[in-house]
Amino acid sequence: MSPAEKRVLIVEPDPRQRRGLVHLLKNEDYHIETAKNLSEAIKKVSEGNFNCLIMDTHLPEMKGYEAVPIFKNLDPDLKIIMTTRKNTKRLETKVRQQDIFFYFIRSFGDEELKLALSNAFRQ
Repeated sequence: MSPAEKRVLIVEPDPRQRRGLVHLLKNEDYHIETAKNLSEAIKKVSEGNFNCLIMDTHLPEMKGYEAVPIFKNLDPDLKIIMTTRKNTKRLETKVRQQDIFFYFIRSFGDEELKLALSNAFRQ
């Protein structure tokens, strides 16, 4: 990986949502890969060099926020952006207790995700 390359892994079980996120970010300056579940994402993170992980709160194997320590153990510098379609106070509390970079609630609009991703690469 070149130092200037911005590598992003999108972990999203829903194929339409996954395609939507790729489409949203395709014109940005990122190298994007996707994973449909936790095991695929773990394999990719352990093999690849990703700067940022965009992960849904609901994965088939477990809650996304429960998987944060797994990814941080693989790469402590990995910036994690958690996403959700529906937010609740309980969910937000659990997510924010994790070592994440940003919590993105999709109903707030796509520009917020683009800004969070841009900020992840500035740090």
